[in-house]
Amino acid sequence: KVLIDVPRSDLAEELAQSETKIQVLQDTLQQVLDRREEERQSRQLLELYLEALKTEDSILSKVAEPEAAPRKEMDVVDTGTSSTDGSAATALSGQVLAALKEKPAPELCLDSQDLELVLKEDTAALASALGWDKQKAGALQAACDQELSKRLKQVQTLHSLRSTSKGKKTLP
Repeated sequence: KVLIDVPRSDLAEELAQSETKIQVLQDTLQQVLDRREEERQSRQLLELYLEALKTEDSILSKVAEPEAAPRKEMDVVDTGTSSTDGSAATALSGQVLAALKEKPAPELCLDSQDLELVLKEDTAALASALGWDKQKAGALQAACDQELSKRLKQVQTLHSLRSTSKGKKTLP
């Protein structure tokens, strides 16, 4: 970094080289610094992605365990069988509905497929199944849409990183 910041003429005089060679040297050093910064950012992004996966897995396992027992309710919702309960109007499983009702940020607890199901659900049916008003159900769908978009961008970034790293030589 110091060699890059030194004026070209001073460095050329000190090293007894032409200013053209010094410019090439400084450009090369800048490229090395830029590559290191990109690698640092890539590692940081990958670490965040892996941490998010671990967090999502642990949250999903915690949500799945308590909901394993009430199987009858889940069967009714999954098959779409008519019931006096308002939750039959939705295609979402009892587990997903429970997460939506009980969690402060349910969009963070659901996997991407469940987020897609919540988004495809009619707002009125979702509000009815959860016992909420349409505005609150709409806000929930908007939060799910934002979370799903964020996850898709992370996956695209990861794919981009993979394709970029395939084209480069392995680093020491």
